[in-house]
Amino acid sequence: MKNNLLASIAENTLLVAIFLMLIVAMFIAARIAENYVSKKTGDSSGTMSTRKLVIIGIFSAISAVLMLFEIPMPFAPSFYKLDISDLPAVIAGFAFGPMTGVMIEFIKILLNLVLNGTQTAFIGELANFVVGCSYVLPASIIYIFKKNRQTAFISCLVATMIITIVGSSLNAFYLLPAFAKLYGMPLDALIGMGTAINPAINNLFTFVLFAVAPINLIKGGVLSAITALVYKKLSPVLKNSELASHRKIQTGTEA
Repeated sequence: MKNNLLASIAENTLLVAIFLMLIVAMFIAARIAENYVSKKTGDSSGTMSTRKLVIIGIFSAISAVLMLFEIPMPFAPSFYKLDISDLPAVIAGFAFGPMTGVMIEFIKILLNLVLNGTQTAFIGELANFVVGCSYVLPASIIYIFKKNRQTAFISCLVATMIITIVGSSLNAFYLLPAFAKLYGMPLDALIGMGTAINPAINNLFTFVLFAVAPINLIKGGVLSAITALVYKKLSPVLKNSELASHRKIQTGTEA
């Protein structure tokens, strides 16, 4: 498995380089947002601690497991499936800031690559990371400015709109052409798979409109709904753990 992954990296150096640049860009955006909020509000939730690193590790593992459970959508070709592997990153991003959310997204993809390698020359992994961060980043960035129910609702609504736009644009301008090239088939063949399900799909635009956009819209809605249901219940546990960790640091009692 490791040799297969190394071979894939060697064969797709340009795509790996793009992948790495996007990862760095996501981390930079998260850090800038956290630094800005910290200066404005004095909120130090973005500070790393041993306990937070443990939570990141646990949530990343949960995300990697959730990636294995994919739900096919009846209105889209079989290679499009819905998963909620971004949920742990959203919850952790709300609790500790966007940097934590992006770290979980990154480690999730890394775990999946190490365990399963890549069957898509990193195209699928790149898409999963970018689309996931397109929800996690705006949702957690908006929420850290003012942590209340109204801001949470607004952040999830904005993030759902952004993941739909980013996911649709990424498919139209990069993913679909890249997959067509990867599998040695014309783009029209992929579009034809959509036509077989929905006759209204007859070109790239309608494919994205009727197949890709609805999946991302549903994904954003599901992530928002589950986050609203579980975050308030998990938040005290996560925050209490973090508060205890900060108190130990301040009193010099942390190992």
